[in-house]
Amino acid sequence: MDDQDLLLTRRHFFGLGAAGIGGLALDSLLGPDLLGLKNSVPTTGTHFRPTAKRVIYMHMEGAPSQLDLFDYKPGLQKYFNQELPESVRQGQRLTGMTSGQARFPVAPSVFKFNKYANNQDGVWLSELLPHTASLAKDMCLIRSMHTDAINHEPALTFFNTGTQQVGRASFGSWMSYGLGNANANLPAFVVMISQGAGNMQALAARMWGSGFLPSEHQGCKLRAGDDPVLYLNNPKGVSRDDRRKLLDLSNELNEKEYQRTFDPEVRSRISQYEMAYRMQMSVPELTDISDEDDETLEMYGKDVHTQGSFASNCLRARRLAERGVRFIQLFHRGWDQHNNLPNEIKGQTSAVDRAQAALVKDLKRRGLLDDTIILWAGEFGRSVYSQGALTKTNYGRDHHPRCFSVWLAGGGIKPGIVYGKTDDHSYNIAENPVSVHDLHATMLHCLGFDHKRLGYFHQGREMRLTDVFGNVIKPILQ
Repeated sequence: MDDQDLLLTRRHFFGLGAAGIGGLALDSLLGPDLLGLKNSVPTTGTHFRPTAKRVIYMHMEGAPSQLDLFDYKPGLQKYFNQELPESVRQGQRLTGMTSGQARFPVAPSVFKFNKYANNQDGVWLSELLPHTASLAKDMCLIRSMHTDAINHEPALTFFNTGTQQVGRASFGSWMSYGLGNANANLPAFVVMISQGAGNMQALAARMWGSGFLPSEHQGCKLRAGDDPVLYLNNPKGVSRDDRRKLLDLSNELNEKEYQRTFDPEVRSRISQYEMAYRMQMSVPELTDISDEDDETLEMYGKDVHTQGSFASNCLRARRLAERGVRFIQLFHRGWDQHNNLPNEIKGQTSAVDRAQAALVKDLKRRGLLDDTIILWAGEFGRSVYSQGALTKTNYGRDHHPRCFSVWLAGGGIKPGIVYGKTDDHSYNIAENPVSVHDLHATMLHCLGFDHKRLGYFHQGREMRLTDVFGNVIKPILQ
């Protein structure tokens, strides 16, 4: 039997039909202007009417301490340096960094908390986040998150792909696959990374990889500096016309290869070459902030002028959202405070507080927050007991997957509420547990997807971001 016949699957056959003569004829008759797609690519469709069109996901890599930022536990002061009760710890799993400690002394936060008005009876937030606290009426604070992973690499993989196993598609790739691209000149999924001041864990590119999905859905990393995307600019002596001729020849050869093999990755290659060609014009315009007014720049703070800073990336995130990018992910590294936490967390919060609040406010005043989901999260929380030496002013905290805090805003999420509760030691969940799968299912719901139906057949089974788990958290939806 001919190899080509073997490769012509039912999916490929209907895919070719949809993109064939009929589709081309309709496009030529109606035209991109009449279809409203002059500068966009049509979406692949949702399961029901969405409340959000895009996501901006700020991941604080290293795991911020919920005890020092969001989960106010004033009663812990009376337990300073006392042994964590076994009735609280319950023999739960510890990391190798503290499992051998002789003691597990309780370390109350040294930071003050203030009460801010929200749409309930108020919310207590740390003095370290005064700008973020001004969002109290916009944010949904979840204090009852939990995860299956206790170390950074599997926890990051889990939070970004829905499993601790490597090789799966990232959340942003699922969004690109499900929603399509709303701007023909920019990728649907963009990633930016800023460096913090503390202990920094490795950050693998698979956190924004497409896994088994077609490679066109992987995240595009925007770097700091004059060359935001590697190899995007033409080499010296090569004009734009030269690049066009080279692409036309390459595309012709790739199209012949596709007709021979029906390998969808060949078409992905053609698509990505064309995207890179268009990005040569769109990316410089995106990264040039000279058209931003002084009031906006002041909102984000002086670091907005430093390329690669969190503030600069937040402003870029707003500009990407305006241009229809579906999934924008900001990683800020350095939150892994096993010792000297009070000093290090001051530097970390100082780097992100003003800019992240400005991003939300900037989106809101431009009418973009209503259909943009903002997620602020780490991969797990930090322990109530001190790792290593404990004093009145200094302590460290180990990894803690049993409970931690994240916050969301916009995109159909109920504003100004606190959901979930932890015990008196912020060690176990007391009310309304939320798993990573639940969070993913809820965000997919806001984006118009039934998480049980958004799938991709791979290795003999239907793959999903939430796998066989997850429930939509209806109380946090508008």
